[in-house]
Amino acid sequence: MDMIRVEPRCRVIIDNDWAGDPDGLAALAHHALSPANNIVAVTSSLTNPMFGPPGGMAQRGADLAAGLLRVLKRPEVSDVQAGSDAPFTGQARDNAAARAIVDAVAAGGELPLILVCAGPLTNVADALLLDPAVALSLTLAWVGGAAANGEEYNYFTDPAAADFVLGNQELAVWQFPAETYRQVVAPVAELDHAFRNSGCAWLWELFNNLEVPNFVKFGPLWCLGDSAPLVVTGLDDVTSTFTETGTQPSRRTYTSVDARLIMADFLAKLRLHQ
Repeated sequence: MDMIRVEPRCRVIIDNDWAGDPDGLAALAHHALSPANNIVAVTSSLTNPMFGPPGGMAQRGADLAAGLLRVLKRPEVSDVQAGSDAPFTGQARDNAAARAIVDAVAAGGELPLILVCAGPLTNVADALLLDPAVALSLTLAWVGGAAANGEEYNYFTDPAAADFVLGNQELAVWQFPAETYRQVVAPVAELDHAFRNSGCAWLWELFNNLEVPNFVKFGPLWCLGDSAPLVVTGLDDVTSTFTETGTQPSRRTYTSVDARLIMADFLAKLRLHQ
């Protein structure tokens, strides 16, 4: 049975440290199952050393993301490009992830282009150095930063990249800081049931066999903060709130997102996918 028709509303580049916390892969699944999104590129960034030695982690993340996209029957976007395993240096690096972002911008299209980054901004910074015109052609939706930036994972993994990207006055940025993205939580029992019974056992295996540092203790809730930008891509931000400064380019800081809307949509799309 066909789904009720939903018109595409944006083109999307999705960048994340896929080899880190698996909420990024849950968000990727949500984006991939959202007909309002036209995914034009997927890129993989470095991870924080807390997840293990950095060498090869960007490529490992690319392999994980590609595997999930194949499971979800999205082979046309499963060619995930890996960036550098080293933090931003301020020097131009023509790596595969940065090139994929630049090429997606150059390809053009009628729909607005949103670059969703829910990890460190390393690949975004590299792309801006590779082609500064990128800043004029897309909106960055970043899951990261906080009132105290040094304590927020996506910022402190590569603070030089974050400062470089956010300091670009030609770039439109819609930011989902820690105070906002941490509102997106789901009961572990709900996720467990959904992943077991939705035809996406791949995600259940990932969450169930996750290797984490000893100091990480699992509780009854799981933060799916990387899914916050779905309100500006696969859904709508009509039930979210934000503050805004400037119009050209737009700088928004989302102060709340509709977590229940995000979760209800994700779980329904998993069931429909099955």
